[in-house]
Amino acid sequence: MRWERLVVGPIESNCYLLFHRPEGEAAVIDPGGDAGRILDAIARRALRITYILLTHTHFDHIGALAQVQAATGAPVLVHAAEAGWIGDPTLNLSANLTGLLPEPVQGPPPDRLLHGGEQVKVAGQSVRVLATPGHTPGGLSFWLPRQAWVFTGDALFRGSIGRTDLPGGDPVLLIDGITRSLLSLPDETVILPGHGPESTIGEERRANPFLQDAHRFSP
Repeated sequence: MRWERLVVGPIESNCYLLFHRPEGEAAVIDPGGDAGRILDAIARRALRITYILLTHTHFDHIGALAQVQAATGAPVLVHAAEAGWIGDPTLNLSANLTGLLPEPVQGPPPDRLLHGGEQVKVAGQSVRVLATPGHTPGGLSFWLPRQAWVFTGDALFRGSIGRTDLPGGDPVLLIDGITRSLLSLPDETVILPGHGPESTIGEERRANPFLQDAHRFSP
């Protein structure tokens, strides 16, 4: 398996393409903006998108969802708690951002609702769905155990964690989700976050200043 990161949208969110080989099946994770660039990257590799996976539904992670879904026909998978956020600019925080966005974000309804604990197949490889709420009520991470990768959205970053001061945020849930779902993964697991550079689970357990109360947790 391979991944390609595209830094998209007005606040530089990470959108990922997850694929095995050119001209094969693939998934898009968090199409947050710049739909043309995302679709060009898909076309360049002649990928067949079988899923659009959403870690959460803030506008900077779904800004290009409508265009990417329309172009690929791929089903949209999101946590059930945020099913209504995709089409609601107030909930996805895109309302009243005329200086940042050309218009509020209103994406298509999801095709499959997740809760955490499911598995989906991308190009024949297992992707496990992990519940990591707290930044939003339905935050998800996507773990590929064979490749030792985890796409964490805005739950866990290199040296930081997600904001919890936005509507629906909960700091207790965030730390609990990180501890239970992410710090339980092997140290060598590569973190591919929603913003910024990658890290590893081991590095964040040792050095993340926001996880000092949780860093004693080990698999």
